[in-house]
Amino acid sequence: MSITISQQAFWELFSVTQEIQNSFRDEFETVWQYPQELGQGNLRYIQLREGLELTIADYQLYDSLILKLPEREHSIEYTFYLSGGHKNKYSSASTGQYAFCGTGIAPQESCEWLANEKTISINVHIQPEFFHSYLGIYSGQNSSQLAYLVGKSEQRYYVRSGNTTPTMAVVLQHILQCPYQGITKGIYLESKVLELMALLIEEELASINGNKNDFYLKPNDIERIYCARDILLRNIENPPSLIELARLVGLNDCTLKRGFRYCFGTTAFGYLHHQRLEKAAQLLAVGNMSIREVTRAVGFADRSYFATAFRKKYGVNPSLYLKTHLKNTSTCFVKNSA
Repeated sequence: MSITISQQAFWELFSVTQEIQNSFRDEFETVWQYPQELGQGNLRYIQLREGLELTIADYQLYDSLILKLPEREHSIEYTFYLSGGHKNKYSSASTGQYAFCGTGIAPQESCEWLANEKTISINVHIQPEFFHSYLGIYSGQNSSQLAYLVGKSEQRYYVRSGNTTPTMAVVLQHILQCPYQGITKGIYLESKVLELMALLIEEELASINGNKNDFYLKPNDIERIYCARDILLRNIENPPSLIELARLVGLNDCTLKRGFRYCFGTTAFGYLHHQRLEKAAQLLAVGNMSIREVTRAVGFADRSYFATAFRKKYGVNPSLYLKTHLKNTSTCFVKNSA
């Protein structure tokens, strides 16, 4: 069964619904209860700045919903679905996918949201003037290639669907789990929605230039890769092999290898190597352990190899790094005693 209503009637339901009061709401954020006639959940509307709006949806429909949309002017917009999805004549997107639209005229159409899955989505509206400000700053071949995203107002709008990449999925989680409040929250969320825009633009340019990479991970796979990272960090002295690690998180080793590089920009053990050296520097800075003890503590079997790797990363030998920090600690102690 499905419910069909006009876009105007849909927003009229929202106009009489209850605004949710909560202690985490900021002055630039409004949280609305989803109309009880249609489902249950909420919409969080966040005005980041003039021309840049973020909406986070989390609701469950009782029945499939079909909106009758009139011909209308369209802004630049993207919607990522962490679950749920929509479909219409010109585009569709479901869990782990997105829809990306440019400016122009959107034709009269019907758009359907299904009730068989909870909808969790992140939607961003960008006014053409806001986007134009970036094209003006970063003028050149790339900006001219993207002119179709801000086409003439009488032209049909551009729309494309795609798969959420692992890097995009990480940014989406950052938005959903934003740890800040107030002005810090606004700055953080603005940086994240622009980061998503940058990733979408990069895909547009890659598609134009024939360099598109179609590697795709489901959101559940992203969680498994992050779990693999945590396992490595918990076992930094004696980590499992790649095959063992893949088995522990329920992925095949090929997906783990490619996914780790997409999420963190390096291989699993390249990441581990970096973290070992970071921890070694921290331990040496404290000054309570010898170089031999630090070498063992971070999982290096060969002290000479550790010294070479440390020097390559920090520009000095571990012994000099240790002496420098011990000297600084001693000087600080003398000053404080005085």
